[in-house]
This record gives sequence, C-alpha cells and structure tokens, in this order.
Amino acid sequence: MTALDVPIDVHELTADLSAAGVAGVTISWADNNGIPRSRMVPVGALPRVAEVGVGVTTLFAVFDSSDAITFAHEGMSTPSGDVRLVPVLEGVVQLAGQPALAWAPGRLVTAGGDVWPYDQRTVLERQVDAMAGAGLSALVGYEMEFGVYADGSPDELVPAHQGPAYSPHALVPIDEFVADVLRDFAANGLEIGQLHAEYGPAQMELSLAATDPLTMADSQLLARQTLRAAAHRNGLRLSFAPLPALAAAGNGWHVHSSIWRDGRNLLAGGPEGPGTEGAAYIAGLLRDLPAVAAITAPTIGSMARLRPGFFAGAFAFWGVENREAPLRFVPGSPLLGSDHANIELKTSDASANPYLALAVMLAAGAAGVADGLRLDPPVQSDPGSWDPDERAARGIAPLPATQAEQEAALTGNPRIPAVLGDELLGAFLAVRRSDAAAGERHGADDVLAGLRWRY
Repeated sequence: MTALDVPIDVHELTADLSAAGVAGVTISWADNNGIPRSRMVPVGALPRVAEVGVGVTTLFAVFDSSDAITFAHEGMSTPSGDVRLVPVLEGVVQLAGQPALAWAPGRLVTAGGDVWPYDQRTVLERQVDAMAGAGLSALVGYEMEFGVYADGSPDELVPAHQGPAYSPHALVPIDEFVADVLRDFAANGLEIGQLHAEYGPAQMELSLAATDPLTMADSQLLARQTLRAAAHRNGLRLSFAPLPALAAAGNGWHVHSSIWRDGRNLLAGGPEGPGTEGAAYIAGLLRDLPAVAAITAPTIGSMARLRPGFFAGAFAFWGVENREAPLRFVPGSPLLGSDHANIELKTSDASANPYLALAVMLAAGAAGVADGLRLDPPVQSDPGSWDPDERAARGIAPLPATQAEQEAALTGNPRIPAVLGDELLGAFLAVRRSDAAAGERHGADDVLAGLRWRY
C-alpha cells in the first residue's frame, strides 16, 4: 500500500468527525524504544494528509530511550532526510477522554509513497501476509500492567492505592479513574477482558481481548492514550515502565497468542499440552526466545525486570500454567472450550515496539510449525530455585541479561534478523547500544527513573 491508496471515503469520515466536534487528529506510531510518537493535524486537513502524509525526519529510527539521536547506524549517519507519516484510516477513533481529538495509527513511507524499510508497522504486515501464505493466522491479546501514582513530583512515586493485592478495596480510592477507563475503552472500541489491582504496590492490570495481530498492535497504542487521558482527568500519573524503580513491581505487558489453520486453533490439545502443530509453534518460540526477547524486552529496564522469582520469565523454558515460565501454556477447558488454548509470552513489556514484538514472536512460532519442531516436556517448577548444575542438566539457561548478550542472541539467530530487515535491524541495534552507553554513565536508580514516564 502506498500513500496514495485511500481505502475508505476520507471526506465522509472528515465530515463525521467535524460534526462530532473533533478539531484535530493525532497520528501515532511507536519508535524502536516502544515510545509513542505522533503528529497532529487539523481535522479539515485529513483528506489531504491521507493522500500525501505529514513530513517527519528519518532520524526517529535512531532516537534512543532518552530522545538522544545516535548517528552510529550507517543508514542514518546524517541529519538529512524526510519521510511521510500516513494515517491508517481504518483505525481512526474519536477519543472518548479527549473528545476534541481523534486518533489514528500511522505508517511511515518514503517521499514517493513507497515502503520505508524502517517502518515497524510494515514489518508486522509483512509477517501476517507470510503466515497467510502458509495457511496460518493468529489471534493475539495483551495483559498490560502499570503503576498508578499521585500526580506530584516526577521524582516521587506516591502510590494512588495501597492494596491489598487483587482486592476490590484497593481500587476504591481510584474508583473514578477506574470508571473512566471502563467507559473510555468501550467508547474507543477497546474490549477489556478484565481489570484489577495487581500484586505490586500501586499496580494495576487490564487485559485486551484477543484479535488479529495488526489490530492488537494498534489497540495497544490506543490503550495507552486512553489510559493516560483518564489518569490526567483524575489527577493521577501512570508508569508503564518495565521497572519504575528498583523497589517497585515490574510491569510486564504479556502477549497471549494462538495459531490457527482452517478455522482450527492448533494449540487446542488437552490439559497437558497442545496438539502437534501447536507444540511446534511453542517449540519455535522456545528455540528463538533469546533473540525474540531482544525485541520484546529490549531495554535496560526490561532486563532489570527479568529477575527469578518475580513471575517475569528469567530462564528459557515452557510450562503449563507455570507463572515463572516465560512461555506459559494456557490450555482450554470444559468451561471455556478447547479453542481458548493459548501461549503467554511473559518476557515482554511496554518498551517493546508492539509491531516488531508481535512480528518476531509470530515469525518464531510459525518457523517452528514449518520445521515440524518437537517440544520437550513442560517444566512445572521454578528453575530459579535449582542449582546451576541442575539447570544445565535440563538444558535451561538464563535469558540474556545485558545489551551485549541480547545483541549476540539477535545477530546470531538465523531467522529473526530477516524478519526486521538489514536496515531496521541496524537502526534498532544502534539505539540499543546508545541506551547501554548512557546506562554506563549513570547508576541503576537514575536509569530507571529516566525511563519511568517514557512509555
């Protein structure tokens, strides 16, 4: 699709938005740090923008997590260059919490309207098409954990609720915020599966009901916008950071996926595990997990979160309903039906670009199906409690814990780099190195504080 391909009646859409009181349209994308970026245009400009886009610098591909620009990637070694940000009109939503504004996901294209190799949304589109060519499709859902704090000094973390964990009492002090979230999500077309006070102090979690991968990646960005607006109206501040502070609970944005062929969920086996092709999907994820995690949990904050004993998935293994497993198989049941079966990737957080995260996750699983991989028996305990010799005997290794280890896992993988393409991979790695260099100049507390409100 080029910038000139406008799939719906943009003039009718613009008229409807104007009649509803919309003054501007925010066009949003996520960079290589998972940070949402945007351009806003007057609503009356939408027809023209749908055709030719809005100009943005190419250097967004090499912004690091602190907004520093690295010129270490050869393809982005100068400040020269422009691309066009084009709204995906099918995703336009009038924001319930910001009714004078509409929101749309964006796609970055070249000045001529062609595919730009650094555009992350295109990577996921390409992967979905590749799976369709193999007769496969996927459903994907997110669990989003975040901290809710009083909107005071950015250097302070004042919990907006005091718990207890998972208790309805915890949400009473912020019930107006919770009510706004429920109403705004419904109005914005986002289906919440559940919402609750999580385990950590000030922590909450909501789940987005599963849908197709592109819609889910768009929805994850829209969910952030919706949550932030509701928090602002209620005098609150949210942290989506993987680890807001060393003493805080880690925020995972767990991805639940299922793989389908001819209307059949390949993960639908039984309570002990998936069917044959579903097992191959999980085996593919497990085979490539170190490289996948370099995309789905890519930052200093991500690796600080991956601590044994914190239900974060610090070691590479799979289990059936094992919450320490980075790959947690959730079987179907007589109550929910066999098609409820899915695999949860816990090694995932808000610092991951959602389009890249879903693309590499699905590519790894689909490669497992194509290769007919066999899956070893599940691990039902916590390998973090074993001694190193026992883990080695079982072939269970820790996931990469530094930027250098993640880069080695990613570049040494024979499959995942091809999903990104050489140009985007080069920019992504340059950004990660820039983050790591900045981290070496600061202590852990300062690094986490700098990431606290970024996502």
